[in-house]
Amino acid sequence: MVRGKQMFGTNGVRGVIGEGMTPTLVLKVGAALGSMRKGTIAIGRDTRTSGEALAHALKAGLLMTGCDVVDMGILPTPALQYIIKANRFDGGAMITASHNPPEYNGVKIIEADGTEMSDEEIVLLEDRFFSSSFETAAWDGVGAESAAPDRIEEYIQAIVGHFPPGIGNGMTVVVDPGSGPAALTTPAILSRMGCRVHTVNARLDGTFPGRMPEPTPEGLRPLSEMVVATGADFGVAHDGDADRAVFVDNKGRYIEENYEFGLIEDYVCSRNPGGLVVTPVATSRLIQDIAEKHGCTVDYTAVGSIYVARRMIELIGQGKKVSFGGEGNGGLIYSDHQFCRDGGMTAAMMVAVLAGHGERPLSEILDELPAYHLVKEKHHTPDPAALVRAVEEAFSGEVIEKIDGIKIVRDDVWALVRASGTEPMVRVMIESRDPKTAESMYREILQVIERA
Repeated sequence: MVRGKQMFGTNGVRGVIGEGMTPTLVLKVGAALGSMRKGTIAIGRDTRTSGEALAHALKAGLLMTGCDVVDMGILPTPALQYIIKANRFDGGAMITASHNPPEYNGVKIIEADGTEMSDEEIVLLEDRFFSSSFETAAWDGVGAESAAPDRIEEYIQAIVGHFPPGIGNGMTVVVDPGSGPAALTTPAILSRMGCRVHTVNARLDGTFPGRMPEPTPEGLRPLSEMVVATGADFGVAHDGDADRAVFVDNKGRYIEENYEFGLIEDYVCSRNPGGLVVTPVATSRLIQDIAEKHGCTVDYTAVGSIYVARRMIELIGQGKKVSFGGEGNGGLIYSDHQFCRDGGMTAAMMVAVLAGHGERPLSEILDELPAYHLVKEKHHTPDPAALVRAVEEAFSGEVIEKIDGIKIVRDDVWALVRASGTEPMVRVMIESRDPKTAESMYREILQVIERA
């Protein structure tokens, strides 16, 4: 993260309601945003119980600076981002805590092009926040508020329009929106593509009674059971604001997100060969394998979807061909649609992937992908940067990349050691085709960590 960011993380500012996250804080965020982005601002929220109160606070802050506010109501984050970009709003803000538990909420700031606000601009917003440097309007210059909950239809139509009519004919899909805003979009998208759609946890409910907003293998057992019971071709689930999508195959097996990325990358790159695939340094080498299969090259970024999106925009601005982008967590970015993670588009793309394979089941296609073994560990420490430096020094004779933390690269294994952006700890990731090789490298790194 850029030096100087104090409150915002990689994906907005979040906290527990009544503790770190209050209407007063959100009002000031709105006033800071309105002071920087004069004009018409679009806002939305997920289904959390605190969302309405925080939305009113956000609107109050924006209106006092003279901005007009259009409230889109409950909708997925990528839907708000699409509406902002397509309708040329001057900016936007989403009330959401994404995958965090129900007691959390937060704010994501969105620019006029639909991307999340850059670190550099967030620092300027925080400066205004902490100094209360707000450009408030006179009594006759305050903004006006309007509501436009029906604009969500633009997002649904945009995704469906990317695919041939009836591409999903004959497919059965089970959708688990997790009681979040994707209940308003993903079933409609897939139905209009021709799929027969069943749902679970599809009632909007900010207490998240069926499962937590983070779609884990354990929480998705009811989805897996329904897929098997209905003979569905696959199941799809979303996080709390639906910028990510994860899947279970026709056998009810959870698809690890790097394999989801690889499946869709294979489909996209087969139709856009010879371009760049943009992804963070923490993504599986599987993505590089598939890119090379289609004559594509991988361009690595720091961890975080905003860095992937902005790198894609930068490369396209340089006249380079960008085929695809995304993270290994179910957050995929489609440059011909919009430059942000989009769970609804990812759900639709899985229909296209299956349609492109004829009658073959998803489980069979998955089992043909190269198998990688991944080790993920966390090590808490009061000085994460010092621990990363110690590992770098110990492996100084090897190939090391410094895009985000340090990545030690060998022919048969790689290891990433990076400081967390939100907690006092170091994250360690190691990947290899051979589990023993991955475990052996982790022991090497662990010895350095223990000495340090």
